[in-house]
Amino acid sequence: MAVSSKGKEAVKAPPTRILVAEDSAVCRKVLEDALANQPYEVYLAKNGEEALAGFEKFAPDIMLLDWMMPGLSGAELCRIVRKSQKTYTYTILITSSTDRNRVVEGLDSGADDYLMKPVDTRELLARIRVGCRVIAMNREIEARNAQSEQAAHTDHLTGLPNRKAVEEFGVRQVHAAARQGFPVWVIVADLDKFKLVNDAHGHAAGDEAIKRFAAVLKTHTRSEDMAGRIGGDEFSLVVSYGKREAILHMVERLRADLAKAVFLVNGHEVQLTASFGIAGNQRATKGTFHELLIQADNALYDAKGAGGNQVRVALEPTNSHNKARGADALLERN
Repeated sequence: MAVSSKGKEAVKAPPTRILVAEDSAVCRKVLEDALANQPYEVYLAKNGEEALAGFEKFAPDIMLLDWMMPGLSGAELCRIVRKSQKTYTYTILITSSTDRNRVVEGLDSGADDYLMKPVDTRELLARIRVGCRVIAMNREIEARNAQSEQAAHTDHLTGLPNRKAVEEFGVRQVHAAARQGFPVWVIVADLDKFKLVNDAHGHAAGDEAIKRFAAVLKTHTRSEDMAGRIGGDEFSLVVSYGKREAILHMVERLRADLAKAVFLVNGHEVQLTASFGIAGNQRATKGTFHELLIQADNALYDAKGAGGNQVRVALEPTNSHNKARGADALLERN
């Protein structure tokens, strides 16, 4: 059961969440009363199983765990949490044993601290404040790591995922498709005559063209799929669970929307078109993501060679060292 505790002053940051696991009703009440007037949100559990369920539901910042409980002990629960946690949880074991070997065992199980029974309220609150400081430092580190991870997977010009992110996502999706039997498609797109935009209007205009293309891609990408920039004016989409006809319709609509878009560069209207290559099949593909990427690139090569502003779908898997010349679909809008 959850119990909310409010401090005397408003707290801007979310309150620290504390999970208390104690099988003794008397000891549990003592801990609850000690935390009642503090700026914490408290979750009470009567045994290890309730505590584990509470950990998964409540996502506590700090846990106060009685060592001896029916079912899962505090030390066993601590080991489970350390293996499964996504963010750090500060853990304090509470025990009536004065045996140093037991204390060492508890710390080795992953506990950060321990308290002796009967619990002194002032000591309890002081140790929790230590835990709050440790948690604050961990959350800051986790946030910085998350930002660094995001930056490493983001194209800074467009804000789309970069090549690394697309490749990692594509590999996961193709593996999942092989296991679960759903279709997956890899689409490669490239702006037509992009060099002319740079030559006529400068590299700033080229960057703006790439950003405009990225914006169109975003509007046509479902949340469960991914579109990213893989280099220069080349982009890739990884789409799952789509039938062949739906994929062709989606890409053709994308091509047409881009061709209709007009943007101004130094007072001049500029229009863009792009060519698209698609690889995949109705059933779960047996090829790797990189093989599909090469096949899609081969289809793109044909679309560009035929004049651009077109969509082509690769035939059966081709030799990755040779350019494909056939396609089973050619959608032209000149």
